[in-house]
Amino acid sequence: MQKYQLLATAAAGIEALVGRELRDLGYQGQVENGRVRFEGTIEDVIKTNLWLRCADRIKIVVGEFDAYTFDDLFEGTKTLAWEDLLPLDANFPVEGRSRNSKLHNVPSAQAIVKRAIVEKLSQVYHRRTRLAETGSRYPLEVVINKDHVMILLDTTGSSLFKRGYRKAKGGAPLKENMAAALVMLAHWFPDNPFVDPVCGSGTIPIEAALLAHNIAPGLNRDFACESWVNLVPEGLSDAVRDAAEDAADYDVELDIHGYDIDQNMIDIAKENARAAGLSQEITFKQLAVKDWHTDQINGVIVANPPYGERLSDQESVRELYRQMGELYRPLTTWSKYILTADLEFEKFYGAPATKKRKLYNGALRTDLFQYWGKKIR
Repeated sequence: MQKYQLLATAAAGIEALVGRELRDLGYQGQVENGRVRFEGTIEDVIKTNLWLRCADRIKIVVGEFDAYTFDDLFEGTKTLAWEDLLPLDANFPVEGRSRNSKLHNVPSAQAIVKRAIVEKLSQVYHRRTRLAETGSRYPLEVVINKDHVMILLDTTGSSLFKRGYRKAKGGAPLKENMAAALVMLAHWFPDNPFVDPVCGSGTIPIEAALLAHNIAPGLNRDFACESWVNLVPEGLSDAVRDAAEDAADYDVELDIHGYDIDQNMIDIAKENARAAGLSQEITFKQLAVKDWHTDQINGVIVANPPYGERLSDQESVRELYRQMGELYRPLTTWSKYILTADLEFEKFYGAPATKKRKLYNGALRTDLFQYWGKKIR
């Protein structure tokens, strides 16, 4: 089976987590800004789309070359073996990005790449008329950075954060792959309690349960590459999915709780958990942060509270941070991981973080404030 050069793209700050996931799956990954390079077959493409929790997309690197003129771009694109990837009826839209390059006109770059591919395929398939593009979709991207061109084929389709279980959401929901990253960064073990005190639509607890049960996050959705009959042997996708389903461990007993002050959000969280097949694995309850208490030990708290970006909200949000500090500081065996864009969080929480990690929630710069507990064995 042919091997491809592949990219797993990721939000800034969590590339190393994607690299770790790839290693755990048996791949050698090279971590770069916003992506991890690795190598694999079309089977590996399907497998990584199914299993990667923190990545955005899996892309095939069709080719790389330097281009300083549009002629360079045309000829470089045309020399690539498009006939090995695109059938005669392929629908292949081309998107583009350019940064710090002579070829800064993105629409022109897209059009030239498209024209070069059409000319190459017309020669290969001996077509004198326009290509029909009535078949499966093969989304392409031309990325130019410092005059270096990468032409990529997106195997994923809708971004990997779209797991398929979130039937409803509240305002400013956390993406599923970022929620999974927070759970992984918490180094939580499933035999310990897990609490999200401001769970909103339930994404963080659901991602924790998926991880604990070793459920592949992509099982409830499909991927663009699964319709590529010229590249994917019949039955391969089903076989990879069957193997992923067999790997799930539903016997693990979990103690996962999600709380929110808004009963409507709790109802949404329960609906999403049902859609994920996890309604019996997570306890959701309407509860304010200040009203939660516990006698348990060695737990983990992962929270994405409101950030108070608007001045009108800042006072109430910082009062929430104070309440968190008063409640959580005495829980010395518990570890707490709190994501916020408020860089003064520690001041209102009342204690400096053990460690801070810069992450991007969409385009917004945030910090994960980490308070490590001392577990009792």
